Amino acid sequence: MDIVIKLSQFLLSLSLLIVLHELGHFIPAKLFKTRVEKFYLFFDVKFSLFKKKIGDTVYGIGWLPLGGYVKIAGMIDESMDTEQMKQEPQPWEFRSKPAWQRLIIMLGGVTVNFILAFVIYIGMTYFYGDKYIANNSLKDGVWVTYDVLKNAGMQSGDKIVSVDGEKLERFDQAQNKMLTAKEIVVNRGGEEKIIQLPVDFVKGIVENKDEKLVMPRMPFIVGGFSDDSTNKENLKEKDFLVSVNGEEIKYYDQVEVVLKKYANQSIPANVKRDGVITNISLNVNADGKIGVAPAILNLNDAEKLGLFKLSADQYSLVESIPVGLQMGVDKLVGYGKQLKLIASPETGAYKGVGGFKAIFDVFPQTWSWEAFWSITALLSIMLGVMNLLPIPALDGGHVMFLLYEIISGRKPSDKFMEYAQTVGFVILIALLLFANGNDIYKSIVGN
Repeated sequence: MDIVIKLSQFLLSLSLLIVLHELGHFIPAKLFKTRVEKFYLFFDVKFSLFKKKIGDTVYGIGWLPLGGYVKIAGMIDESMDTEQMKQEPQPWEFRSKPAWQRLIIMLGGVTVNFILAFVIYIGMTYFYGDKYIANNSLKDGVWVTYDVLKNAGMQSGDKIVSVDGEKLERFDQAQNKMLTAKEIVVNRGGEEKIIQLPVDFVKGIVENKDEKLVMPRMPFIVGGFSDDSTNKENLKEKDFLVSVNGEEIKYYDQVEVVLKKYANQSIPANVKRDGVITNISLNVNADGKIGVAPAILNLNDAEKLGLFKLSADQYSLVESIPVGLQMGVDKLVGYGKQLKLIASPETGAYKGVGGFKAIFDVFPQTWSWEAFWSITALLSIMLGVMNLLPIPALDGGHVMFLLYEIISGRKPSDKFMEYAQTVGFVILIALLLFANGNDIYKSIVGN
């Protein structure tokens, strides 16, 4: 059932983005009296799941869910209909329209993508408000879960002050900001220290498959046991570990450090069980582990324990507009920085590029409209940015040639556009194979 829910969210989001993107091309084409021969959700290689002709346009659903398209008459596109281009230009064809009209038609898709993302963020701000952990409420600092951060000098208990010179107000922004950062300033024991991040910082994240760089510090609460654990009789689920061999334990990140000192030993410990402190014995293995998985606290429960304070802001519809717009701008800028990292081989960020499986995995296993719209908004931004890349066969490639025509007054020949389209397809196929090949590789070696 979980896989069905994930798949349903994935296909619904993908379908929504494709249809609206193609509508962005379709509507201005119709306004400029340009004939649209096909409007398809998914690709109809060899056959269609559904099709119906209304007026001059065939509307349909293909069987290959790798995207969608509109086929505009008199345009060299993915259909590579060179026979049509050999005929005399007709007034209803794309090639017969003024360059400025063709430019608007080509920019329509990405324009809709960006508008959709901003509208979603505005709507989410209005309906769900804004709930977050104020960074200054983490009185005992953060839990550093990533070895490269530790090697760079950051420690659990550090309080993040700023990332690349920008003060960190909200803890939920730490992850994305740190992905593209060069420098982090932390407060340690009242003294500020500068942490310089290595150039291949992102490469390490990909290779080590870390999901979080830093987290709020959490207490050690027993959530389960490994199969080979020898502490199943000593501990119970929901036990709070409060001390080990007389050493006070407040947070989970302290346990690993303490237990390493007692490898292959049986040591006394105290746990809080049903509100009562209970003395137990812990068996520590050769690796300094006790075979226990921690319980994952949700934010509300963690707040009740006094670990941090959740801030909740509610907005009217009018107030939601600037907040939602700023959220969209932040996501757009953040994605642009990530693309810059991917384009720099020395960072190793290209190893984290994923295809359709990576997108599928982002969706939760339980239905959540809040998560669905948040993911869809980000995917819409990603789709808009990717389509603006100056690669022939993408909207950005067509825009590039149209801008050349408008500036120079010379239109590239149909033969040149055919060659450019072919080159663009080769590049796109190579990128598609690389991204989905990364998915396959990561599935084989394990996540």
